[in-house]
Amino acid sequence: MDTLTIGSLAKEAGVNVETVRYYERRGLIRQPDKPSSGYRHYSREEVSRIQFIKHAQDLGFTLKEITELLSLRVSPKTSCEEVKEQAITKIQDIQEKIQTLQSMKRTLEGLVRSCENRAPTSECPILETLNTGEMERAHR
Repeated sequence: MDTLTIGSLAKEAGVNVETVRYYERRGLIRQPDKPSSGYRHYSREEVSRIQFIKHAQDLGFTLKEITELLSLRVSPKTSCEEVKEQAITKIQDIQEKIQTLQSMKRTLEGLVRSCENRAPTSECPILETLNTGEMERAHR
């Protein structure tokens, strides 16, 4: 059986050693027993598992959601429909974030338009709005 040390695993998976340890603590990958030689050995399957985790993160899934996806992935009773539902939920979350970001952008654009470049910072509408928290006023 071909095994890897934690450093080799991290390198092949494209992450650092601390990421591997973090995933172990979160239960995303299995921590092998420590033999008397002192070096834990990981299976090559862990490389694929870490890459799966990283790809899911790239699509916006949280580690909690990834844990759920991993459990669905290994369950013989799971259908693709269940995974699809997870993806649809993630799409809805992303859409909400996009709307929030667009609103933030509009607010900042309004603040920038209201700013007179040469005014002292004591009269800066951007700083004043941040200080008072009156973001709605900035949309005008």
